Amino acid sequence: MSRPVYASPSFSLLFNRLGQQAPRALAQDLGQRIVKLIRLTQARHGAIFLYGVSLLLGGAGRLVTRLDTPPSSDRHHPVSPIAPYEIGYVHIDSCELCHADGKLVMFLAIDRVSKFTYVDFHDCAGKMEGAAFLRNVVEAFPYQIHIVLTDNGMAFADLPKNRNGPSRRFFGPHIFDRVCIEHGIEHRLTKPYHPWTNGQAERMNRTIKDATIKAYHYDDLESLKAHVLAFVTAYNFAKHLKALRWRTPYQAICDARTKDPSIFKIDPHHLTQGPHTLSS
Repeated sequence: MSRPVYASPSFSLLFNRLGQQAPRALAQDLGQRIVKLIRLTQARHGAIFLYGVSLLLGGAGRLVTRLDTPPSSDRHHPVSPIAPYEIGYVHIDSCELCHADGKLVMFLAIDRVSKFTYVDFHDCAGKMEGAAFLRNVVEAFPYQIHIVLTDNGMAFADLPKNRNGPSRRFFGPHIFDRVCIEHGIEHRLTKPYHPWTNGQAERMNRTIKDATIKAYHYDDLESLKAHVLAFVTAYNFAKHLKALRWRTPYQAICDARTKDPSIFKIDPHHLTQGPHTLSS
C-alpha cells in the first residue's frame, strides 16, 4: 500500500488572487484548501499539522479583518484645518536685564501674526507696571488688539486662590484685567508651570538678550536701553523672517492693512523713522 503524497497548497497563487477576490471569498477559498490538506495528511502528523493550521487561520482572520475594515478616512470624520490667527493676538512677558548698575525689568509684547514687537523698561515687575505697559502697548500698536496672552505672574494676574475669593468680589479684578476690559481685549492666561505656552515672547526675550547683554558690556543704564530699543527697531523694520515668508514685521502689517483696513487706528507707514512720520 502506497503512502499518501503530501500536496502543498499553492500559496503563491492564493495571495496573487488577493487583489481579485473579495475578503470573504478569499477566506472560503483558504478554508477549502486547508480541508484538502487535512485529508491528505497522515493521522500521526495531525497534531503538528493542526497547530500549524491554527496559526494560519489566526493570520487569515486578521488579514480578513484588515481587508474588511474601511480606510481611516471612512471611519472618522475628516479633520478640519486649524483656522489661522488674526492680527492683534499679542503675547506679553517680562524678564530681567543685568547691567553694571544692577538689574532692569523689561516688558515685551510681540504679535503672534505680524511679529511686531514693543518693549518698555521698569524698575520692578509689579501690577501697576504691568497695567502701564499694556496701556503703552495699546497706544504703540497701529491696529486694535483683541487677545492678550500672559503668564500667571503678579504683574498680570492674581494668585489662583485669590481669583474667586472675597477679596476679588470686594476689590474687583486685577488692574491688568481692568485695562483689558477698558480697551475691549480678551485676557488669556497660560497654564501654570507651562512657560512654553507663551513661547513667542520667551523666545523674543532670549533673542534680545543674545544680541545685547550677552554680547556687550554696558557702563550705564541709558546705554543698555538705547541698544535694546535700536535692536527692536531694526527687528521690526529690517529683519526678514521666515515665518512671514521673508517679509519684515512692518511689511506684514502693511499687507494686513491692505486686506482689512478697518482694524487699524493709524496708517502703519507713519511708524517709519524719517521726515514723514505721524509726529511731523
